[in-house]
Amino acid sequence: MDFVALDVETANPRMASICQLGIAKYTNGNFSDEWKSFVDPEDFFDQMNMRIHGIGESTILGAPKFPDVYAKLCSFLDGAIVVSHTSFDRAAIIQCCERYGIDPPQCNWLDSARIARRTWSECANSGYGLKSVCEIIGYKFKHHDALEDAKASAQVVVAAINKTGISIEDWLERSQKPISGSGSDRIKLQGNPEGVLYGEVLVFTGAVGIPRMVAAEMAARAGCEVAAGVTKKTTIVVVGDQDIKALAGHEKSSKHRKAEELIEKGIPIKILTAPDFEKLITIS
Repeated sequence: MDFVALDVETANPRMASICQLGIAKYTNGNFSDEWKSFVDPEDFFDQMNMRIHGIGESTILGAPKFPDVYAKLCSFLDGAIVVSHTSFDRAAIIQCCERYGIDPPQCNWLDSARIARRTWSECANSGYGLKSVCEIIGYKFKHHDALEDAKASAQVVVAAINKTGISIEDWLERSQKPISGSGSDRIKLQGNPEGVLYGEVLVFTGAVGIPRMVAAEMAARAGCEVAAGVTKKTTIVVVGDQDIKALAGHEKSSKHRKAEELIEKGIPIKILTAPDFEKLITIS
């Protein structure tokens, strides 16, 4: 579970007026590094923004300008999964880069607010601000400090992964799907101890021709534990039809790719088509 969480504060309503950057890096799910810097926005400070974050002209006196910290920023973001709470921070980085005529960091953005809305029903439609979600997960922090907010966004992702079993790579796809339409991705069922497939750990990816819950219940009755994400414990991956839009340019889903990676490392995972799965369940 490797990713970087980012938050920015702005001097005024213009998204390109970044006055503070905060980054928290996580390696294998654990906090591993951080970076924080005030930034001279080369723009005015709005009273409303100052009341929110407490940053003003005196705070950024002598601070570097955005182009001066760009290389440091990219050293964290380039090639990484970058978490931010809502799309505001992403837009601010992109607009700031456009303002100075430099290329935005090359990374995969992941919105922790979208993850929260698909993990906790109480914030599916409202109440998914960072402070509210952190109250749900019991995480305390100093709001509107860029580094503190970045760490809080990271904790939302970690808590969601622990709750759902969906990996951060799978969240890149899941967060783009409808809240209610694809909740089946989170289906987790225990296998029937009397089933002939008891001991198998099965994961679905894609549409298998019948409702996911129906397929999961069939697998569970046959003895399979139905899991949400592919891990070293997975023994069967059932691959159905994929939504091309959700593949993000890949030929296979992230679950399918993860299974193939584990197979190459010697993990005995069987990859089945949806018809083969139905046959397996029928004869079991």
